[in-house]
Formats: sequence, C-alpha cells, structure tokens
Amino acid sequence: MFKRIIDIIASIIILLLLFPVMIVISALIYFLIGTPILFSQQRPGIGGKPFVMLKFSTMTNDFDENGKLLPDGIRLTSFGKFLRKISLDELPELFNVLKGDMSLVGPRPLLMQYLPRYSPEQMRRHEVKPGITGWAQINGRNAIAWEEKFKFDIWYVDHQSFWLDVKIIFITIWKIIKREGISQLGQATMEEFKGTL
Repeated sequence: MFKRIIDIIASIIILLLLFPVMIVISALIYFLIGTPILFSQQRPGIGGKPFVMLKFSTMTNDFDENGKLLPDGIRLTSFGKFLRKISLDELPELFNVLKGDMSLVGPRPLLMQYLPRYSPEQMRRHEVKPGITGWAQINGRNAIAWEEKFKFDIWYVDHQSFWLDVKIIFITIWKIIKREGISQLGQATMEEFKGTL
C-alpha cells in the first residue's frame, strides 16, 4: 500500500512537471512520424494478467508489398531513436502507473507471447507489478542476455524495498544521462525471447 501511494504521488508530480514536454513530443511525433501518436499494446502485468501499456510511438507503420510490417530497424525513425535514447518514449506509462497496472519500479512488462516460454523460475517476475524501470534496467537494460535479465528481475522480486526502489530510480536517471544499454548489439531494440534452452 505504501508503494502504491508513492507511485500515485510521484506519477502525478512528474506528469504535471513534464506535461508541456509531452505536448511538444506529441506534436513532433505527429509531424515527423505520423499517427498514432501513442503506441498501445497488451502486456502481462502482475500474475500475467494482461493490460494495455502506453508509450510514445517511435516507429512508422510501414508495410511491405505483402502487407507485412517492415522490420523494426527500418521502421524506427531518427526521432524515435532520440526518444528512446533519453527514455522519453516511456512517459505515457505514467498513466499506467496511475491506473494501477504498473509501478514506477519493477520488472519491465514484456510481450504476451513470452508467457508460455518462461521457466517456472522466470515466471516469478510476474509476482510483482511491472515497472517503468527496474533492477535489470540499471544492470544492462537491453544490452544483456535474456537469462541474465530475468535473474535480475527475480532478484528484485526477492529483495524489493522502498530504499532499493529509490536507488533504482536515481541510478536510472544517471543511466539515461549516459545513454547506456538502450539496444542490443546488432538489434534495433532487443531480439525475441524464444525460451531458455
């Protein structure tokens, strides 16, 4: 309950402070990338229960001649790359925090199709609410292997506390400034998780 109260208060403050920035970003996305301005997608929350996560769009919706979406690396725009580098594309997730689907700190919400691919231990990452940032994000983000990322997530589940969350938030700010671990080597973002061998 204490964490929930902190999430609500912090999200409201950040949204009020950055609302003008979000308006400018929305306008730039409209003119430089197109619509929709917000990217929405079902993601698994606590217990694996789906919710709709919001982000600023960083990719176009360009299709090939067969009606299939082009690869992420082609659709990711230069402005989209900039938003990802300084993590501004994540700002709309504050509305998910206010709604209660997410927390400021927790394992990142991944894709629904990954759920049956997790081992029982990896599935434990869903014992807590997903977060905008987390222990894995400050220990490599997208630049580390899936298995390593999940180990960090489980470690957080077992050791979560108010002061750990504060530490993660401050280190996250520092990582954003340094622009570390934004994407995996050779990938626009992170390669698909196909299960642990």
